[in-house]
Parts: sequence; structure tokens; C-alpha cells
Amino acid sequence: MDFCVKNNDIHFFCDDFDLAETLDCGQAFRWKKTEKGFCGFALDRELYIEQYGNEFVLKDTTKEDFLSFWQNYFDLDTDYAELKKIYSSDETLKKACEYAKGIRLLKQDTWETLISFIISQNNNIPRIKGIIENMCKMFGGFPTAERLAQCSESDIAPLRTGFRAKYILDAADAVNSKRVKLDELKTLPIDEARKSLMSIKGVGPKVAECVLLYGCYRVEAFPVDVWIKRVMTEYYPDGLPKNAIETAGIAQQYLFHYMRTADTK
Repeated sequence: MDFCVKNNDIHFFCDDFDLAETLDCGQAFRWKKTEKGFCGFALDRELYIEQYGNEFVLKDTTKEDFLSFWQNYFDLDTDYAELKKIYSSDETLKKACEYAKGIRLLKQDTWETLISFIISQNNNIPRIKGIIENMCKMFGGFPTAERLAQCSESDIAPLRTGFRAKYILDAADAVNSKRVKLDELKTLPIDEARKSLMSIKGVGPKVAECVLLYGCYRVEAFPVDVWIKRVMTEYYPDGLPKNAIETAGIAQQYLFHYMRTADTK
């Protein structure tokens, strides 16, 4: 991947990346569309990024920050062109990849992803974003597990998380007490990682898969919601094709976006 520094900005070039498809597809909730790009946060690092074709501009960003953080966050070292080539031996996946050519999997913080997807349950994206934004305002940034573990449900009641409040606080207690060790989720056998996450109140299979995929980069994880259920029922009643099994989570990104937004009939 080529990049250069111009004034205080980083310019890089990537053919298989679209900001809107990646940042507004429901895998992350701290990004906002602007007139020319997106502004947002990852691990409380603020970024404003613009796209001009295959050129991307990270405003007011140092070379060190780009190489040590943002290059990894945007998964720029993964060859998505090769992945799409592999997927394209299956007709449905080929259509999905052609429809949403620029989706990438963000490498997000595990803790932030866990809380975000607990909040996402039975919720819509604008409201999820609003709750997380208000949470960050309340705590002066995304709260740590240690800080949230000190809270009661009444403390976080202004966030209006409803039934999710007790789940948020149990997650904070689990992580703060090391009952759930987030750093081990990336290397545990995936069934053990799932079991560990689902020991948290309110964390079921879907949230666990989302945390493993988006917060641990476990690309074999496969979150299933109403759209993916429809995909599996209509196109893959016997399961995903073999060419997608090892990276099922990335294939899921293409299929989800395709089924949810394209006219597939």
C-alpha cells in the first residue's frame, strides 16, 4: 500500500475500500458522515478521513499514528481483491462482492465492541450511536471496564439504555474482575471464546459472534441476524460454500450488505 505525507495529512491509495460501505454498515458506531468524508473515534483517537476515488486523506494525522494504529484499524494489509476472487467462484457471493466492492472489516477494540453490541440489541443504528455518544460525553471518553464497574443502574440511567443497563454493568464487572479475559478471546479455541463471552448476562450467540468478529478479528466468526438468516435460507440451506468457511465473517459482510440494501429479487 502506497502512502505519503502532505503538510499534516496522510494520503494513501487503496482500490478495495469504500468509506460509506465500511463505516456505515453497522460494524462500528462512532463514525459520522460529513460533507466530504467521515469523522469519528476509535479508542478515543479522533480522525477525519476523506475519500477521492481510490485516494484517502487522513487529516491532521502523523505518519507514526497512521503506521501504528490506523493502518491496522482499517485492515489495510489484507488483500481484499484476493478474497473477492476466492469468493467469486460462488455466484451469490460474486454478486455480493460486485455490489459492495469496498467493504472492509475494521479491527476494533474488544472492550468497546462488547459494550457497543450489548447496546445494539433490539435497537436501531441512529439510537445506538446516540447512546454511545452520550456515554462518551458522560465519562469524558469511552468508559473503561473499571470505571463502569463502579456504577449502578441509576448512575447510567440518563443514557436510557433500558433493559441493557444490567447487561452493560455485568460486562464491566466480568472484564474488570477478569472473570472474562478479553485478551484471551483472540487466541482461545473459538468455542471456548464464545462460551466465555456468553457467560456475561445478556450476551447471546449473535452478540458473541459480533464481538469475536469485529472486536477480536476472528474472521471465522459468523454473526447471524434476520438478514443473514434470509441469506442462508434462500441461498445456502446446506451452509456456506467451502471457499468462504475460513473467512466466513468477511464473507458475511458482503452478504449482509447485499441482502439488506440491494434489489435481490
